[in-house]
Amino acid sequence: MTVAHDGRAAAQSGRRTPTLRVASHLAPSVLPAYALATRRMGDRLGRPAELLVAAAYDRCAADIDHVCFVCSIPYLLLSSAGQVRMEAIAAPVLRGGRYGGRPVYFSDVIVRADSPWQGLDELDGRRWAYNEPYSHSGFIVALHALAQNGAAAGFIGEAVEAGFHDDAIQLVVDRGADWAAIDSQVLDLAVRRDARLRRELRVIDVLGPSTIQPVVASARRLSASQRAAARDALLALHTDPTDRLVLRSAGIERFVPIEDSDYSDIRGMLELVSISGLLPDWWWPRWRTLTEAQPESPIEQARD
Repeated sequence: MTVAHDGRAAAQSGRRTPTLRVASHLAPSVLPAYALATRRMGDRLGRPAELLVAAAYDRCAADIDHVCFVCSIPYLLLSSAGQVRMEAIAAPVLRGGRYGGRPVYFSDVIVRADSPWQGLDELDGRRWAYNEPYSHSGFIVALHALAQNGAAAGFIGEAVEAGFHDDAIQLVVDRGADWAAIDSQVLDLAVRRDARLRRELRVIDVLGPSTIQPVVASARRLSASQRAAARDALLALHTDPTDRLVLRSAGIERFVPIEDSDYSDIRGMLELVSISGLLPDWWWPRWRTLTEAQPESPIEQARD
């Protein structure tokens, strides 16, 4: 999926300017807010802009896009390996008292309302639905909580990869899985769309808070001043009454500046999970396969 936008300044000048490529690796339910952010960054930089929904992390590994909405785990893995030069420029502050006006989120552990379980420690051997294995909120934070509880590798019974958080929610509703850890923003939006979920599901544990997913900019494709301009566009979104409505429909209050050091909590959780014995044997090999950077095509080179 691609959402294209012509930057105002570019249109006014009549000159052909390079397209600002923005990729989303996050939940589709928040896509309208990402599309708005893409338009405003394009406006601020005076460039036509397009939002692409990425199917895999190879785009990140190849440093194809100028800006990405991406989960913290892939961001940390790629930046720590020196594969790409990314700068975390901003992150959303979600609406609601539980977030305390900070760029954090939670993972809500859900089960069916008629199930007997009351906490994460009671889910030994139960079928787990997760969105994808490089998600913090759907995968790593759950393993981290289990590691803190002293769970052994055999705690996880059968695990099924759903694709997106909304798919994991549906698996639990349909009895295709017993439990899932869901990004609190996504769960809030799902319940808002379908009030029946309040009756069909029950939250038995809350994991977090964790620093929320960053917006990252490529230091290779955008200069320091351009990255700062993109950040300024994000920080100003909530000041426009119309834009504020779009943000609020996605559960977002505003964007705030963020830095790499703010993700020390996620780093610590990933480190504990890595030595706990709970991380599947296929996790690291699959990551290396997913992020084998492909040579950039001449078309992509020409577009910058």
